[in-house]
Amino acid sequence: MKLRHMIALSGFALAATTSLAFAQMSVTTVTDLNIQSGPGTEYPTVGLATRGSAGVLDGCIEGSNWCRIDVNGMRGWVFAENLSVDQGGQPMIVEQHRVDLGVPVVTYETTSSAVAAPDPQPGDELLGRVGEVNPPELVRTYIDTNPVETVTIDGDIIVGGTVPETVTMVEVPDYQYRYARVNDRQVLVDPATRQIVYVYQ
Repeated sequence: MKLRHMIALSGFALAATTSLAFAQMSVTTVTDLNIQSGPGTEYPTVGLATRGSAGVLDGCIEGSNWCRIDVNGMRGWVFAENLSVDQGGQPMIVEQHRVDLGVPVVTYETTSSAVAAPDPQPGDELLGRVGEVNPPELVRTYIDTNPVETVTIDGDIIVGGTVPETVTMVEVPDYQYRYARVNDRQVLVDPATRQIVYVYQ
């Protein structure tokens, strides 16, 4: 019993050291998103982090897009696709550059204190993936049935970024935003500012 206790303490010390080693990996949220208490939308929401919030990344679960961060005084879990790291003035999406960025691997163990949400809430399946704009399904259907050629630009495609003049925006009937295909990602764009307001997964 004593030996096992010592082993457990050693494991805790190792985990703490690993966490400290990566304590300075600063990230920015690329959209408004819910912070979950565990790696899944079934876990209670800790709070909301608005787009552009600065946080510290602990790491991500291996084989999963869930990552643990500290942001705005909250500690919880979000999708890697909603976090960016600044590299020489260029935002790099954590999900797309985990190896390049050297993102550490973290684990999550369920305990009796982890309480799941009793019932799914409207939009739960999209938590962590949508920002201020939540386009109706008819828009996605129109885009899928009216495909356009992709345009390649430098940098990652994120909500809040802008598309250059070389990108042609296509009008969606009876909808305020236009769409384009940039770096093989379908995006909705504000025609007045050319700002990306939604990125389809």
